[in-house]
Amino acid sequence: MDQQQLFAKMALTAWEQSVSRTDVLFNQLSDEQLAKEVAPGRNTGTYLLGHLIAVSDGMVALFGIGERAYPELEEVFLRKPDKSGLPHPSIPELRQYWKAVNERLSPALAAFSADDWFARHTAVSPEDFAKEPHRNRLNVLLSRTGHQEYHRGQLKFLS
Repeated sequence: MDQQQLFAKMALTAWEQSVSRTDVLFNQLSDEQLAKEVAPGRNTGTYLLGHLIAVSDGMVALFGIGERAYPELEEVFLRKPDKSGLPHPSIPELRQYWKAVNERLSPALAAFSADDWFARHTAVSPEDFAKEPHRNRLNVLLSRTGHQEYHRGQLKFLS
């Protein structure tokens, strides 16, 4: 196994572990717990669930796997703050979306070769990528893993 394969395997394993741990936590939390703020004046668990779905769904397009399944979540869970008053899916619907987006993303990510991981993502032009090769899919996966872990830490306050 060469270094690129090793780095890609390490990053993908960390992502998969993060998704698994976050999934376990979402399954442990009741709908009532998710509706609460993680701390006074902070985001609700519902918002964080929708936010993580929207981010993961965005990875599908960012990695060139396909189109977003839930583009309507972007406005309410990425562009606007919690309690914006915008309508959003119910907690049971969000739980289904969480499962579906990960069922779609996981096999696609597992199928990537090391070269795929070190290739550019769709938000960077070929010209910019030539100058900044670190703007690759693997770097996005690493940042999204840390992002998900951060929010999982917040969600732990609900249990």
